[in-house]
Amino acid sequence: MTALSQAPESKFAYVVVAAQRARQLMAGAPPLVEQTRAHKPTRVAMEELNRGVLEYQLPVPVEGEDEKGGKRRKE
Repeated sequence: MTALSQAPESKFAYVVVAAQRARQLMAGAPPLVEQTRAHKPTRVAMEELNRGVLEYQLPVPVEGEDEKGGKRRKE
């Protein structure tokens, strides 16, 4: 896995990464941007992602799984 620094293209991945970073900020981690427009941890995390200063890793999908990854009902 490689560390990425630009915002994810997928909205779902963006929200997951921002939420994880917001949890870190709420636990006491210092912000990676000095001049933030917001004070709430979620908004600070979004600013970090949009500015490209936050590094993250997305999990690699396992081969052989369904595209949706869920179980299907038998009809």
